[in-house]
Amino acid sequence: MLSRRRWGITLGIVLSLILSTVAFGALGGRLLSRGTNGPDVREMQAKLIQLGYPVGPLDGKFGPRTENAVREFQQGHGLKVDGIAGPKTIGELNRLTGSSTNASGTALGNKSADVNLLAHIVNGEARGEPFIGQVAVAAVVLNRLKNPAFPKTIAGVIYQPGAFSSVSDGQVNKQPTASSIRAAREALSGVDPSHGALYFFNPAKTNNRYIWSRPEITKIGQQIFTS
Repeated sequence: MLSRRRWGITLGIVLSLILSTVAFGALGGRLLSRGTNGPDVREMQAKLIQLGYPVGPLDGKFGPRTENAVREFQQGHGLKVDGIAGPKTIGELNRLTGSSTNASGTALGNKSADVNLLAHIVNGEARGEPFIGQVAVAAVVLNRLKNPAFPKTIAGVIYQPGAFSSVSDGQVNKQPTASSIRAAREALSGVDPSHGALYFFNPAKTNNRYIWSRPEITKIGQQIFTS
């Protein structure tokens, strides 16, 4: 039988492990820093993207751009700025983004983060388009969540390689307009002027054969929405 002292030490170790696991949440309980790879890194990247911190490709690789995003997040939230995702950094990410957004995760996490991320892509892809067209662009992102051919998180859909030109050219990082924020909220409330579209394009700006081959559903402003 364990002595009281040994029992106390054992209990302390167990409690420490439990608290450490809780602090790290769904990310798996390990320290994440440059050079680490895996699903937990990908999940962390998705959470950073949801909050507006660009990490580069959503690839599960903790490289320089992910480290910079972690540093910016830490600086903006009163955390130690070291570029390492430890318990406090991951705990704050989990708190701000709500439920886990792992590789197979949920479509929607924290409402405010979803609005922010959708507003960025709307601003990048449909700035200057009619408001209803901006809502339709946000709806396309949400429609892709329901389709097994696409990633299962908003961040995953938006940052899927080659999916949106505004991600490739950096326009997605510009401050969203009030109109794009309203459009994101409209789409999240269930409004879909695209009528279920999975793609959209401006015919004056692309000669991509694949996108032109998609069946047209509707045209709003300068953009054609297709299935």
